[in-house]
Amino acid sequence: MPDIRILFAAAEVAPFAKVGGMGDVLGSLPPVLRRYGLDVRVIMPFYGFLWERFMGEGWVKEAIAYQPRYLWTGYCMFQHFDIFATEIKDTGVPLYLLAHYAFAPHNIYGGDDENWRFTFFANGVAEFSWNYWKPNIIHCHDWHTGMIPAWMHQSADIGTVFTIHNLAYQGPWRWQLERFTWVPWYYSAHNTMAGAILYADHVTTVSPTYAREICTPAHGEKLEGLLSWKGERLHGILNGIDTEKLNPATDTNLVKNYDHTTLERRVFNKDALQAELGLPHDRGAFLVGMVSRLVEQKGLDLILPVIDRFLAYTYSQVVILGAGDPYYEGRLWELQSRFPGRFVFWQGFNPGLAQRIYAGCDAFLMPSRFEPCGISQMVALRYGCVPIVRRTGGLVDTVFHHVPSLQQGTGYCFDRYETLDFYTCMVRAWEAFQHKDTWHTLQQRGMLCDFSWERSARDYLRIYAQIMGFDPNTLLHPPTDPQTALG
Repeated sequence: MPDIRILFAAAEVAPFAKVGGMGDVLGSLPPVLRRYGLDVRVIMPFYGFLWERFMGEGWVKEAIAYQPRYLWTGYCMFQHFDIFATEIKDTGVPLYLLAHYAFAPHNIYGGDDENWRFTFFANGVAEFSWNYWKPNIIHCHDWHTGMIPAWMHQSADIGTVFTIHNLAYQGPWRWQLERFTWVPWYYSAHNTMAGAILYADHVTTVSPTYAREICTPAHGEKLEGLLSWKGERLHGILNGIDTEKLNPATDTNLVKNYDHTTLERRVFNKDALQAELGLPHDRGAFLVGMVSRLVEQKGLDLILPVIDRFLAYTYSQVVILGAGDPYYEGRLWELQSRFPGRFVFWQGFNPGLAQRIYAGCDAFLMPSRFEPCGISQMVALRYGCVPIVRRTGGLVDTVFHHVPSLQQGTGYCFDRYETLDFYTCMVRAWEAFQHKDTWHTLQQRGMLCDFSWERSARDYLRIYAQIMGFDPNTLLHPPTDPQTALG
């Protein structure tokens, strides 16, 4: 078994710091790769809220194996920083935390110093890799680590993989970078994201369809030419979900557990959800849910014009859980006041309620304008909640339109970003719900989909093997004892 050392570097790692899908990837993928015998480690900023949680007396309640210990002090950008080490509980994955007063505030993103903070983090990761623990490959995520591929371009013995989670956020421009860090003489990119794409050995994004879309002007955010130039070194690898934690058969948030063979039990979760939300108890009502950030990307501009019409002409109930743009929040509060007992808006994020929405609703809304991958639709399918989605990005790769006559498909899909198309798709789903036998079969097909990280991990292993010049087949057979494989 080849000795392969991988360092994952990112601004988010679930469950410690999570804003979007990046955190889920960093929390789920490294443990799976470690089971294949790779020496996989993770590094992230030591945010102020993590310091309070990890270094206090209650740290044992966190998902770490032991309290973080001081490991090493480095120096970059005229600043000292400290590295602390712990281990992600029950995985064996070492977790490194880069501590500096710039990360003391409780926010992950935002602030006037965001560009400086994450450039400093990237620089610290590079110094750590050069001077303390030398990986074979640094797997970087989004612009926050985008300078690492450029710096490692001069290190022939350290390869880089760069994963794009959100192409819209591209980091500081070159003229800004030159004011606070070292920019190599060969650096010819105009911003951090472009530099990462240019200098990384391989670039990945989080679904095959999105990898094709970002090579077009419609989705390329002015980097479509550079991404097209990357050619065969640009890969679309579909994200997975943690199928052990996200399992309706064992989820402790539910009033009644079930699986695809005991789907009749699922209705008790619908009863409980209606009671929790103050909705009339009626199993015949078409209960539609949504769990999302309330931003334009997620299709709120389609939902708001048609939801009142949908409620008026169908026997349905709707619940939306989320927070975001104040404009969208205000409109949703207005809908709740106009349709009491039919529409519920729960502002904020409640993880337990989110799970009960997946388990209790009949259908799940995800009419995104664009969606690099999307996690919610995969969770919904696993919980037997039929997705209603727009065919874009990762939604194309995970949800397939239901054709009752052929007994095919797992959800309801529409193509154009138009209110009429979305409304028609919702009505078709409502009509299908009236036919319980075929709806039951549709739910079962969705629950049987394989969205585990195992498949995705194998795709990443092939890329790592290619960078290091190994035969991929030497990596694709998990050892029976990962700890033995790691020595």
